[in-house]
Amino acid sequence: MTNINSVFFAKFEASTSQDGEVGEVCIANISPRERQIRMRFGITQFVISLVILGALLAFDVNPLWRLLLILPFGGAAAGYFQAKDKT
Repeated sequence: MTNINSVFFAKFEASTSQDGEVGEVCIANISPRERQIRMRFGITQFVISLVILGALLAFDVNPLWRLLLILPFGGAAAGYFQAKDKT
């Protein structure tokens, strides 16, 4: 009976490793040119957000106004991660 279990587990392990290899294949959704555009957008948006944050800090504006920076920082993150993940 132990031989049957050993054979069963050996087959199970082989099938999971095969599935793992299939899941690791990544096909790019966007062209290299489009990835470059999205990366440039993400970096530009990040720099603009930092400049606005610096201005808000320099002029001692109410800290609640900084919450609005989540939009440009979110846009920067979206552009960056889309370019890195090729989606």
